[in-house]
Amino acid sequence: MNEKKVLLALSGGVDSSVAALLLQKQGYEVIAATMDTGFGESPDEAAAVAEQLGIEHHIVDVRQDFSCFVIDDFIREYNAAHTPNPCVVCNPTVKFAFMECLADELGINKIATGHYARISQYNGRFAVRKAKQLAKDQSYVLYRLSQQLLSRLILPLGDYDKQEIRAMAAEFSLSISDKPDSQDICFIPDGDYRSFLQQNGVEFQKGDFVDLAGKVIGKHQGLQCYTVGQRKGLGIALGYPAYVCALDAEKNQVVLGREEDLNSDSCLVENIEWQGAEAISEPVQITVKLRYKSSPIEAVLIPQGKNCARLNFKFPQKSVTPGQSAVFYDGEIVLGGGIIA
Repeated sequence: MNEKKVLLALSGGVDSSVAALLLQKQGYEVIAATMDTGFGESPDEAAAVAEQLGIEHHIVDVRQDFSCFVIDDFIREYNAAHTPNPCVVCNPTVKFAFMECLADELGINKIATGHYARISQYNGRFAVRKAKQLAKDQSYVLYRLSQQLLSRLILPLGDYDKQEIRAMAAEFSLSISDKPDSQDICFIPDGDYRSFLQQNGVEFQKGDFVDLAGKVIGKHQGLQCYTVGQRKGLGIALGYPAYVCALDAEKNQVVLGREEDLNSDSCLVENIEWQGAEAISEPVQITVKLRYKSSPIEAVLIPQGKNCARLNFKFPQKSVTPGQSAVFYDGEIVLGGGIIA
């Protein structure tokens, strides 16, 4: 395969467009690929950027797989009273899967994206490393990438911050230099996930609000309308600020409590994927991120069987949310991660 060719995931946004420029500066022949999911940015915007940069461009129809792997999972998770992160699901099953297939078809070894992260070798393995500018770090959503994929991956934005990237886009007069950042969930641009669920056939079943002792204290509008830690929009007055402490799918109950009741000393993590480390057989000290935008915290990771472990936090943590990912780090290096159960 040609080592000076690279297949870049080009969305038509500022980040991936400047990634193309940086790769060209490094001497790569850039071939662009745009995933047509049926949502988010139009492939036409990416095609316009590719034409402006003078690079070959492919549009890949991934709508069926995106619906199967990402949308269906999103709906299943909310119906199970979980709060999912669709980017974590999309990256290994759709985005990078199709990039690998297309790269192989075109005889290209290297693959690149506009993620803010870096690739390093760690204890003889490939691993994602945090971006130099932590405010934009996206290592959290890349923990499920395989060793084979990481050995081919280039992340040209890892040493830059967003202001520098926008400045480069303006310097080269890219048409998208002042384009706003994309939404967190590309298929719900307005952020109204409840309407999205209803439009996709989900029926909200009303049930009971209960307190921590199990006493019924009101009626909720459907488990899908709530997430752990939520305070606003509960539609109930208890004489004190009430928070969602837990969702019980089996009983169709939303458990309410006070803010201090949100604290947890530990959580169970399932479906663990290892990256910078191999599966552990004894407790290990790590730092962990419990949400995409949260700060890393100290914890002990204790194996609990195959692809399962318990996290014991050094200090109690607020609103630990089933369905979100817990991503394990050794400093800047992603060791692996899994789904909070």
